[in-house]
Amino acid sequence: MIEFSAAAAAIVAAGRRLEARGLAPATAGNYSARLADGTIAVTVSGAHKGRLARADVMRVSAAGDPLDAGTPSAETLLHCLIYALDPAAGAVLHTHSVAGTVLSRALPDSEEILLEGYELLKIYGTGTHDTVVRLPLVDNSQDMAALAGQLRPLLAAQSPLIPAFYIRGHGLYAWGADLAAAEAVAEGTEFLLACAWEELKLAWTTR
Repeated sequence: MIEFSAAAAAIVAAGRRLEARGLAPATAGNYSARLADGTIAVTVSGAHKGRLARADVMRVSAAGDPLDAGTPSAETLLHCLIYALDPAAGAVLHTHSVAGTVLSRALPDSEEILLEGYELLKIYGTGTHDTVVRLPLVDNSQDMAALAGQLRPLLAAQSPLIPAFYIRGHGLYAWGADLAAAEAVAEGTEFLLACAWEELKLAWTTR
């Protein structure tokens, strides 16, 4: 596990890379890393992720209680949920893309986004492209405790656990063993969502 100073530096660097890819508009998104002592380094509320500084990262407990001065991201409880459900999770990234956001809104009655046949599905550890990944899709809410309660059984029921889920009209949560792994899952998933959106548009135009 990583120490706080290294985690803060890595989170700052990840924010700049994700913003450069168009995955962190305005002040959207939040990032975290699980620390060696079991606490969590997380971005503060309201900071632009492409212009993060060391002061924009703070520590919270495993339950999301602040351990430093400042206000953690409003969605910290979702990071805590992921760490609680996946002992292998070492970092969580919450990104926002146009394609993913619009695709999720185009599936108003669905509780999942189906991703099938793409080579990049291997980022989930499938070992093959010849598979279907069902990405959990839940409605957006400003009540993080309620949203975490809705997500918990969906994620706990997965076997194996897919390290990503989507909040409709909002954005992607992706995680991995460390920030580099989480970034690979986030970038790969955003690419897959863009492909799925293009396929859906093609299907509409060829009806």
